[in-house]
Amino acid sequence: MTLKSHADRILNHAVAAGAVPGVVAMACDRDGILYEGAFGERVLGGGQPMTTDTVCWIASMTKAITSVAAVQCVERGLIDLDAPASAVVPALGDVQVLTGFGPDGQPTYRKPRRPVTLRHLLTHSAGFSYEIWNADIVRYQQATGVPSVTTCQNRALDLPLLFDPGERWEYGINIDWAGKMVEAVSGQPLGRFLQDNLFGPLGMTSTAFRITPGMRERLAGTHLRGADGRLAPFPFELPQEPEFEMGGGGLYATAGDYLRFVRMVLNHGQLGGERVLRPETVANGLMLNQMGDCRVTNLQTEHPLSNSAEFFPGVRKSWSLAFQINQERAPTGRPAGGLMWAGLANSFYWIDPVTGVGGVFLSQIFPFVDTGSVPAYYDFETAVYDSLR
Repeated sequence: MTLKSHADRILNHAVAAGAVPGVVAMACDRDGILYEGAFGERVLGGGQPMTTDTVCWIASMTKAITSVAAVQCVERGLIDLDAPASAVVPALGDVQVLTGFGPDGQPTYRKPRRPVTLRHLLTHSAGFSYEIWNADIVRYQQATGVPSVTTCQNRALDLPLLFDPGERWEYGINIDWAGKMVEAVSGQPLGRFLQDNLFGPLGMTSTAFRITPGMRERLAGTHLRGADGRLAPFPFELPQEPEFEMGGGGLYATAGDYLRFVRMVLNHGQLGGERVLRPETVANGLMLNQMGDCRVTNLQTEHPLSNSAEFFPGVRKSWSLAFQINQERAPTGRPAGGLMWAGLANSFYWIDPVTGVGGVFLSQIFPFVDTGSVPAYYDFETAVYDSLR
């Protein structure tokens, strides 16, 4: 069975079975596209078909792009990876470790034993978290009135650390702070820096924090899977005039654009003759573990917009300066050393520098790690590896 027929069958079935209302999936090698397909509807019942140029909220798939921008700043000598991040963004010098809550319900703190660095932020080992997967942050926000990061308000970043920097992995607002560092040293809004240094050079013409009129014409809607397992439209959109451009999850994009980013990594920092990172930076920074003995762990849900989340439970996973790394072979056929991550509305990507392939899978569904989307994504990735045998 060819990759096209196999993948088409998987994705068609996912739509027909109610696993996803619509999906765009693409795979590539270093030289170009191996597969592309779009199935279902942009909005369930809306009558507009998903197409390969459909625009989706890619949420935390943004993190890898912002991380690469920060690494570009390191290459240029604008940021020291291991110096106190407060040298660039002074507010990071004021963060404290949460120790609990007093009798009045207000948080208590202590000073961290070491300063937060960009390396800590890029590897999610600084100590920051998200309320969606941490009960202490939920309680902290309730006690202090700090809003969710999806409001794109600056005050949303006024969160404490949960432990001393470098002690363990905890998924959180780290890359939003990294984006603030990029802005500080470049003197540009994050979106402008990304446009000048990544989107423009890589030909990513439909990727932005703000949804342009042309992008809106192709925008897919978000959906929610109810307790009965059925999907229904669930309108969600990030603020289009944000106080800060959310480097951890604010981008809207197409699968084709993101695949160009994937191919840049596969090609060691360049695409189509446009170099955005040095080969040694990609090899040693983006493709290798950068957080020592820390390991990625299960994200225990504290919010209805996410299920508990871990990709490939039982497989050891670390983090580079931009990606999760599976340290062992994954069940899909991806070898050890593969790179990946995802977005809250069930969008996924992987980059395999060993085999030289990668892929993108975009759906628009809550909760995260959806019972329909994730199996369809795994099946798609498996189909790509099956086609290479």
